[in-house]
Amino acid sequence: MNCMTNWKKGLLVLGALVTMAAAAPGAFAQAAGDYKVGDRLAPAAKTGKAAEFREISWDDLIPADWDPQKFFADLKLDSLEDNDPRTAEIMQRMRAEWDRAPVVERLAGARVRIPGFVVPLETDGKTIREFLLVPYFGACVHVPPPPANQLIHVMPDKPVPAAWNMMPVWVSGVLAVARFDSEMGNAGYQLRGIRVEAYKDPLPR
Repeated sequence: MNCMTNWKKGLLVLGALVTMAAAAPGAFAQAAGDYKVGDRLAPAAKTGKAAEFREISWDDLIPADWDPQKFFADLKLDSLEDNDPRTAEIMQRMRAEWDRAPVVERLAGARVRIPGFVVPLETDGKTIREFLLVPYFGACVHVPPPPANQLIHVMPDKPVPAAWNMMPVWVSGVLAVARFDSEMGNAGYQLRGIRVEAYKDPLPR
């Protein structure tokens, strides 16, 4: 992956993000345009109205019996130097494990709506015709990619503005359980983006 060359830093950041997500799933970014690496988006305010697309969270994409923290449980990263061959080996083993992370098969064909950040895959400089949707700011750009079950390959019906690079959006469409490999990360899901909208901070509940 081209996201980071500092192996130890990559492992430490990934471990922190995984622990943060598992321990504090309600800790969301609130200030639009003021995101820091690791920030996640808050869900929409509930309206009680029937919706064309069912809102899901990133946690819904992870099988209940799969623990993303398991890999980090016995690692003693403080004892390793950046140039230690074991550090690179650990990172490679972790990436192989996360690139084949299991998905939730029953979501195939579901009409869903989910918030995330845009990582362009195909662009002409004016529009983005294909992108990865990632759960937190900086994924695949400032830090290594998350597990495959936390990456969605989006093919929007209509290209989105190139200015939306790493911007927060809502994507609504039909979800497929299908692997997609790219230089930016390996996704476990694909989504036909029927509607891609700029994200707005939800109203207080």
